[in-house]
Amino acid sequence: MNFMFYDCYNLTSLDLSIFDTSSVEYMVSMFSGCNKLKYINVSGFNTSSVTDMYGMFEYCYSLTSLDLSNFDVSKVTDFRNMFIYCYSLNYLNIFNFTTTSSFTQYFTYMFTGISNNNNEFQYCLKEDNYFF
Repeated sequence: MNFMFYDCYNLTSLDLSIFDTSSVEYMVSMFSGCNKLKYINVSGFNTSSVTDMYGMFEYCYSLTSLDLSNFDVSKVTDFRNMFIYCYSLNYLNIFNFTTTSSFTQYFTYMFTGISNNNNEFQYCLKEDNYFF
C-alpha cells in the first residue's frame, strides 16, 4: 500500500474502515502530501503484518485528529517521519502502540512539526513505550 494516496492534494476525507490490510507489510508514505485531508477512518486496519510506516501521514497539514489505537505495531521497525509536519494535528491516539527500545533509531522526526503555536497537542500513549 506504499504511496497509495500519495499527493492526493484535493482529498478531504477518507473512510477506509473496511479495507482488508491483513497481509500488508508496507504502508510507506501511504497518505503523504494529502494537504487538505481533514478526516480519515482507519479503524478497521489490521496492521499486524506491517513492518514499515515511514512517512505514512507526513505533510497531512489539515488533519486535526487521528485515532490509531487499533494499530498493532509490534512488527514495525521504521516510524520515521510518520507524522512530520501534520501542523493541525491536535489529537493523536497511539495508546496501543507497543514498541521496544531496540527500534529507537527508527523514530527520527516522527513527531516533528506536529504541534503549532495556536493549539495544544494531546496524545494518548502507554507509559511503557519508547517514543518520548
